[in-house]
Amino acid sequence: MQHAFHFNVKRCAQCFACEVACKSAHGLRPHAQEEPGASGPRFRQVVTLESEDGSAPVQYVSMACMHCGDAACMSVCPAGAIYRDHEFGAVLVDHAKCLGCRYCSWACEFGAPQFDRDGLMVKCDMCIDRLREGKKPACVQTCCGGAITLEPVEGGVNAPRETAARRMSAAKRLL
Repeated sequence: MQHAFHFNVKRCAQCFACEVACKSAHGLRPHAQEEPGASGPRFRQVVTLESEDGSAPVQYVSMACMHCGDAACMSVCPAGAIYRDHEFGAVLVDHAKCLGCRYCSWACEFGAPQFDRDGLMVKCDMCIDRLREGKKPACVQTCCGGAITLEPVEGGVNAPRETAARRMSAAKRLL
């Protein structure tokens, strides 16, 4: 069954614990803001959103791989190294097959696949090992405000996109 991360901006405490927990769970190097890219991949990152004119309050959004139903990264991989886990719907990288060609990173509009120092692509794996043990992903477990959840998606892998399209259509009708 497809699972998806959900983020509630109103519950976010802006503590960045999700980002730290993810790095810790995956043994990733800490992020050094003064040297972008020098610190390695970030599977989950908190991004700051501001209005261009400063009229709206700053929002912090915790972002990770969307584990898309029709994942562009999966469709362009020439080695078939990116595949879907059928139990949870996570889009994963098989490092034994990865060529390090970076096609997946170029195809992904969210920048989820990233080049690691071992010459292979890495990305959020939804903490698949933890899920298989009946545990929550590290980011979900650590989120003190409960802003990040991982929930089953009814309707399969394309349901999140269809739900978003319905909401956008309804919003446009109100304008």
